[in-house]
This record gives sequence, structure tokens and C-alpha cells, in this order.
Amino acid sequence: MSTPKKKIVLNAFNMNCVGHINHGLWTHPRDTSVDYNTLEYWTSLAATLERGLFDGLFIADIVGVYDVYQGNVDVTLRESVQLPVNDPTLLVSAMAAVTRNLGFGITVNVNSEQPYTFARRFSTLDHLTRGRIGWNIVTGYLDSAARATGQAGLHLHDRRYDQADEYLEVLYKLWEGSWADDAVLRDREVRRFADPSRVRPISHKGEFYQVEGYHLSEPSRQRTPVLYQAGTSTRGKQFAARHAECVFIFGRDKQATRAAVQSIREQAVAAGRRPGDVKIILGIAVVPDRSRQAAEEKLAEYKRHASPEAALTHFSASTGIDFGKYGLDEVIPYGPTNAIQSATEHAKQRGLTRRQLLSEMALGGRYPALAGDAATIADELESWVDEADIDGFNLTRIVTPESYEDFIDIVVPELQNRGRFKTAYTEGSLRHKLFGEGDRLPARHPVQAFRYSG
Repeated sequence: MSTPKKKIVLNAFNMNCVGHINHGLWTHPRDTSVDYNTLEYWTSLAATLERGLFDGLFIADIVGVYDVYQGNVDVTLRESVQLPVNDPTLLVSAMAAVTRNLGFGITVNVNSEQPYTFARRFSTLDHLTRGRIGWNIVTGYLDSAARATGQAGLHLHDRRYDQADEYLEVLYKLWEGSWADDAVLRDREVRRFADPSRVRPISHKGEFYQVEGYHLSEPSRQRTPVLYQAGTSTRGKQFAARHAECVFIFGRDKQATRAAVQSIREQAVAAGRRPGDVKIILGIAVVPDRSRQAAEEKLAEYKRHASPEAALTHFSASTGIDFGKYGLDEVIPYGPTNAIQSATEHAKQRGLTRRQLLSEMALGGRYPALAGDAATIADELESWVDEADIDGFNLTRIVTPESYEDFIDIVVPELQNRGRFKTAYTEGSLRHKLFGEGDRLPARHPVQAFRYSG
């Protein structure tokens, strides 16, 4: 009896700005990303993704600016390298109104606000989407963001995760422990909306947070949103193994990626969870067309509009290294930084020069670009799933909305024919769609220790 093929999880990767991952493509005549600050741009995108049966729209975010490259924001502003950037959470209600199944993974930095008010906002979004909200947990990597929010500078890398652990503990207490499932009665006859005996305040006295109070929202469908995370440093993987349900990774080599995936799953098991409790999602850029030649020509056309220097500006901020200080072929002394450790380690291991980095970023970003017809692309996606043991892909935009429309019209039918992608949505919350075990986090997740009892 043959083993069923693993169904691919598919997210669209985007950001509430002009330039996200593949920089410079805003100059392409068919790109509409300059309309990012209109509701129509986002509602149209959401409807398109739901037509293509995407699992979710994952929206990245930063608080701060990319000012490491050449010590200023000149390239950042000229090429709109994630600046200007608008709040991603405010998009969700409009997109939820034009869809029924699409999930929304929204990035919010734990250092950007107190957990008490954050908990209410995401409970609200979970209510309004009927359980389709997820949260991408980030700890920040920009010193500019720390300075802009009143701090002297970023905490050390691992220390930021210590704070995030406590942030999650406060949130679990609010989302899961303040209101009983049966607290809300809505009984008009006896004038009793909620039972006071089934609602209680939380009390948290920790190193980073002091919180005393009732959660302001009644229990939503998922209570805790689906938890996303993208850190793959040693400390980041420890955090993911404890908390995350979906982990986003960057990879160019399948065997090295498989080792990273195995490490995350093993640590999840050590934390009392199951290997399948964590979905591993790979970032990728795809250029599909009806023939290989047409796809290669389209990729070449895209590259003519891309900005490798803008990509290097982004990478400088990601690593904390000012690549603008080095000659094209000068040896770069990669060392410890306080930014994204996995990004720095990747470049260090390969000893990349500025010229090599610019060459790799010919499409305006670091993500591997896959071009071809439906069969070629499906072959490669299947290979990543089978050989690297990943669960799916974060499909980054190149030209908007063309990148997503082409994938939906050309690649999705091929994946469906191969039994690799769903032909209809499953009913239920985002969590149930992803894991098939109901709306709430399972009891084996650490959240269980904070749930309302009694």
C-alpha cells in the first residue's frame, strides 16, 4: 500500500510596503506594489489567493529602517527598501470581508508594545476572521527600531528570546486563562451576558513584564492565534521548538535544510510535542510560464528591473554588516553581530564577497529563484518537500499581482494533478486547516499549563 503524498502548505509572502524581498521590481510596468496603501490592492490580492486555494497570506513587518548600508538610508529611500512601511494588522479586516478561508499570518515585534494591549488586538482579529488569524513572532534585529522606540539599543540576541519567552507566557495567561469557555452566556431573559464567577484576572510578575488584569476580549475561536516564527539560530530553534506551529526557513541546499528541519523537529519532541506539530515552510521565488523558454525570458525581463544594490542594503541590515565599506572582491571579515545570526552564518560559511553577493541578488533578493514550466516547477517543489522534509513554501512576490496569478493559473493545477495540493478548502479555523486537530492548540503544547481550570 503506497504512502499518501504530503500535501504542500502554500503561503503568499508579502509586506505592507513597496519593496519587500525582491527589490527594484516596483519599476516594472506590470507591477502594482506602489498601490500598497490602498484597500483595493489588498482585497484584490486576498480574493486572488483564495481563488488559488492558498493556505494563507503571510505579511512581514519591521519597526525601524535599514540604515546600515553606507551608514544612511539613501538607497533605502530611493528604492523603497521596506520604507515607507505601513501597519499590517489594519489590513486584515478588509481582506477577511472578501474571503472565507484564507488565513492571515501577521508579523508583530514583541518589543513594539505591551502584551496586554497586543492580546486584545489579536483576539479581536481572531473574532473578526472567525479563527483565521496567525501571529509571526519576531524579536527584532534593527538597532534603528530600538532607538526609535525609546531604547538605548537592541538587547543581545539571546536576551531578546528570553524576553519573548516571557511575553508568550503573559499572552497564554490572557488568551487561555482569564475566561472560561462557558463564561459568556448572552442570556437576555436574566440579563446576564457573562458569568462573573467564570472570568478572572491574571497576575504576572516577571523579569520583563508586570501584568495584573482581566483579558479584555471574550474567548475567540482559536483563543491563541496560530504561532509562526522564523528564527533558525540555536536560540531561535529552541524558542520555535517550544512555541511555534509554523517555522519559516531560508535554504539553498536540500541536505543542509533537511538537517535544520530535523533539529527543529527533534527539539519539539524533547519539549513534549510531536514532530508534525511544527510545519516547516521554505521561502522561495517562482517565475512560471507555459514553456521553459518563456519562463527564462520572463526571469531575464524581471532582472532588468531588479536592484541588486537595494538587496545588498536589505542584507546589510539583516546581518548588521555595512557591505558598502568593502571593495567588490575584498575579503569581508564576517564576525559575530547582534542582528540575524542565521543570515550572517550563511554568508560567513561561503566567504561571499560583495561581488558574489550582488551576483546572487540579481533578482533583487536572496531567495532562490525557480523558473520554468508547470512540470519543471512542480518537480522542484516536490523534490524540496521529499528531500528536505519541509511542509510547504512561502511564495514571495516578484511582480505584483502577476507572480501569484501565474503560480495559481500554471503551477497549482499541476500540483493538484499530482496529488500534492488540495482541490478544496477544509472547513474550520486556520489551525484546523493546517493540522486537522480542531481550533485550539493541543494539550501537549506548553500553553496547557496556563489554561483556565476549575
